[in-house]
Amino acid sequence: MLRATTRAWRVSVRSYSSGYLPILSSLTPEAENLLDRVRVLATGGRLKEALSLFYAIEEKPQQHCHQTYATLFHECARHVCLQEGLALHRHMVAHNAVNPPDLFVTNHLINMYCKCGHLDYARQVFDEMPHRNLVSWTALIAGYAQCGRAGECFLLFSAMLVECRPNEFAFSSVLSSCGDGDGRFGRQVHALALKMCLDTCLYVANALITMYNKCHGRNEAWSVFDSMEYWNTISWNSMIAAFQFHGLGARALDLFTQMHHKGISFDRATLLSIFSSFCVSKDSDMYVWFRFCLQLHSLTVKTGFLSQVKVATALMKAYSDLGGNVADCYRVFLETSCHRDIVSWTSIITIFAERDPERALLLFSQLCQEGLAPDWYTFSIVLKACAGLVTERHAAVVHSLVIKSGFEGDTVLQNSLIHAYARCASITMSKKVFDEIEECDVISWNSILKAYALHGQAREALHLFSRMNVQPDSTTFVALLSACSHVGLVEEGTKIFDCMYKSYGIVPKVDHYACMVDMYGRAGHIHEAEKLIGEMPMEPDSVVWSALLGSCRKHGKTQLAKLASDKLKELEPRNSLGYVQMSNVCFSSGKFSEAGVIWNEMKEYRVRKEPGLSWVEIGNRVHEFASGGRRHPDREVICSKLEGLIGQLKGIGYVPDTSLSLHDIEEEQKEENLYHHSEKLALMFFIMNESSLHPCGSVVKIIKNIRICVDCHNFMKLASDLLQKEIVVRDSNRFHHFKDGICSCNDY
Repeated sequence: MLRATTRAWRVSVRSYSSGYLPILSSLTPEAENLLDRVRVLATGGRLKEALSLFYAIEEKPQQHCHQTYATLFHECARHVCLQEGLALHRHMVAHNAVNPPDLFVTNHLINMYCKCGHLDYARQVFDEMPHRNLVSWTALIAGYAQCGRAGECFLLFSAMLVECRPNEFAFSSVLSSCGDGDGRFGRQVHALALKMCLDTCLYVANALITMYNKCHGRNEAWSVFDSMEYWNTISWNSMIAAFQFHGLGARALDLFTQMHHKGISFDRATLLSIFSSFCVSKDSDMYVWFRFCLQLHSLTVKTGFLSQVKVATALMKAYSDLGGNVADCYRVFLETSCHRDIVSWTSIITIFAERDPERALLLFSQLCQEGLAPDWYTFSIVLKACAGLVTERHAAVVHSLVIKSGFEGDTVLQNSLIHAYARCASITMSKKVFDEIEECDVISWNSILKAYALHGQAREALHLFSRMNVQPDSTTFVALLSACSHVGLVEEGTKIFDCMYKSYGIVPKVDHYACMVDMYGRAGHIHEAEKLIGEMPMEPDSVVWSALLGSCRKHGKTQLAKLASDKLKELEPRNSLGYVQMSNVCFSSGKFSEAGVIWNEMKEYRVRKEPGLSWVEIGNRVHEFASGGRRHPDREVICSKLEGLIGQLKGIGYVPDTSLSLHDIEEEQKEENLYHHSEKLALMFFIMNESSLHPCGSVVKIIKNIRICVDCHNFMKLASDLLQKEIVVRDSNRFHHFKDGICSCNDY
């Protein structure tokens, strides 16, 4: 919209200033020749040569006609050359003391200062003008609008009404600055446009749509669009962007379909809004959206827009957000091979960071090899990928590159480093990075508090909170409550929850209630958890019911578990958690037939249980284990060694927990199934390779994609004592630090 306003201003300069153009026939032939030569050079992009030619004839000041100055000021504005414009202004004042510039030149001068962002000089020139016309006012109003000075822009527009009648370009300029807040100023301008019958003018209507979109006036924006007699591409783009902004992807796509069927040409801005509509749509039918995305992909190829980096980048993001295969995203990325920039590289790395962190790091390495310089946002995404890996080795390498690139003092990256190191099991490095931050913001404090919570160090988190020297926010208390929940600090957590509003004015949200339900449930206070859910001022979400369901499973509350399971399945029917947790409750209480019904229900609705996987890093390679070891070539050797370790553990008290195993198999078979859980296999494989690839006494670090089961938890505690080794397991929820037969979670 701003670009449209800029074009409108240029049109207005040409349209309304022609009456003040000096008559060329009154100029000397030398002056006319000079003007022609200067214009050719300046308009051809050779501004400095044009100025040099102009300054070279100072001995004939009479040839420095006003139109020559206007042409040069216009080119200084077009190329945003402030210093050259200032020098030219000084030259004009020095050589025309007796004959001051006319209105035509002064308007160009105001426009030049506005385009270069020097509004103070523009206002000074404007205030000193003996006479002003519509172009003078419009130029200054457009300048304030483009620099985001909405209040001054509106006041200037109001003052303009005393002297002259605004045209559609003045309206579009002031409307472009009225997009913040509640839209009160914009509605006043709209009312005036209605009175002057300018509301249906193309530039004004387009500006109104954009203004109402920014002010969350979606219905008003549509009303303006629907009442227009004629639309151009900007009109359609503005309305599509409004629907996209409000998460109405279906309406945005429907409007684009109408636009395409009417034969109205679309541009890059249209496609960017449509692809973004896929990403924010609230529509649940992802298959339909994915099909539309494929069709639009085909259209971008046919029209040649896919060669534009921003379009290809938006398409990659749309495929990713719609659950598409990362390979498809990568193919789109490869199609931009001749035009890839740091933005497109960062986008593809972002897509892989969530699903394939190792591949994301390989792409980052390739980016660096191609000579592109990562910016702070690229580094933050790469650190996010590092957070998904087993050890801190990769995070440390990226950390060193951050320092070499001069970003070591960047608070955003330091916050990302705290998170990455914490997720890679190196809480020590997280603390070190936090201590090195010169000015911690609230995100810095939240990041380290989350790190403590993740690693079961609730006491440390509470102590650090007492030293917090910035105003905490909602996220701060989620971290603190989570920390208390993970180690069973019920009394401390309750005090924190109670003081949120009383001491800090922060109203508890659903996330805080979920933490409290989880905390009460883990500690066995099921009645308090149920009561709190009943007192919630908002509807419980899936996280709340999941926390209650997990607690009911742990403490054998079958009836309440059924309620929580039904609520969870109602909110997330495709999530296997509600089914699996409830079947576990039935197994634990001996209701095997009911458990079978639940599994049949999963089959009927095609809900798949996420398989348990574990990863451990040996040397420079990450090894993946599935339950039973089916995915590893050394399965037989690992299982054989593991049986020997289990025999030793049984000698010091290990008793396999078979309560959740299938009831129709022998007890011996149940135990064998437990022996081959993925995290046990990962531990054994690490021990087998420790002497050759790891220093003696090194910490075992294992990642697991789902929660660690009760049996594996007991196994790891005893193994840490027998092997005299610290074992760290990161499951889907938190870290468990096993050492000397004790876990950091205190078995909560």
